[in-house]
Order: sequence, then structure tokens, then C-alpha cells
Amino acid sequence: MQMVEISQQSRFWIGVVSASHVKCGELGGFAQFCHGKSVPLRKMRAGDWLIYYSPRTEMTKGAPLQAFTAIGEVDDDKVYEYQMSESFVPFRRKIRYISCREVQIRDLLEQLSFTRGNRNWGYSFRYGQFEIGREDFLTIASAMLSNVQIECF
Repeated sequence: MQMVEISQQSRFWIGVVSASHVKCGELGGFAQFCHGKSVPLRKMRAGDWLIYYSPRTEMTKGAPLQAFTAIGEVDDDKVYEYQMSESFVPFRRKIRYISCREVQIRDLLEQLSFTRGNRNWGYSFRYGQFEIGREDFLTIASAMLSNVQIECF
């Protein structure tokens, strides 16, 4: 069984990105969201944790998914630019992803403080990134990481 250690100083983030873009980030070991803006990435620090929520499979015309699709730890404090094309140079940062399973948000709606009892729970996701509390992180992580022991220190 794999062990994941979480520091008391860690903060926890949700990033909102289509599942196909999450896969690119996982393969490349990076995070990129909010259309490549640097400010959301600069809020995070080494040792923080990121969970991706994917409303769709593809960015614009993908099928609805509404699932947590990836989880990882922020690797360092560097935000860097990456030239994707001549006209698009987004900001990224390094993430150490952990192998996980996709979890439908509907299975956790009544367990998470930011969705519980809220018919309009999707409103929280509109800005592309937001911070969540430790308990919400542990609830989502436990569902995604069934074969991983989570240790808080």
C-alpha cells in the first residue's frame, strides 16, 4: 500500500479543467488552468495539494463528466511559462500526480462543505480554481485513492 504524507502547513486546491486537458497535465507533470493565467498558480506553494474537477471530457463540446479526475502535490515554488504555440504561452507549475480513480461529484455532494445542501453547487467551480479545507480534501482524496494510506503530520 502506498503512503501519502500531508503536512499541517499544506493548503488544498480545486482546479477546474476538462478531462482531456487534465490527462495532458498528468503526462507532463504540470498544472495549468484558468486559460494559462499565472495568478491562480502563484497562490499555491510547494507541499500544497491539487485536485482536478472536470465538468466535461473536452473543453467546449465534450460530454458532461462532473468528476474529480486527478490529484497531486505541488512540487516546487516555481511558476513558469510554456510555449504551446506561437500565440499561446500559458503559465504552469510542476505537480507530482498520484495514480487515482475518477470519482463522480454526485457521490460526494452531501459530504463536502462547499456543496452540501446547495442546489447550485456548481457555482463554486465558476472561477477555475478555489481553495478547500483539509476535511473536504481528505473526503475527496479518500474516495480517489482507495489503495493509498493518507498520513497527516
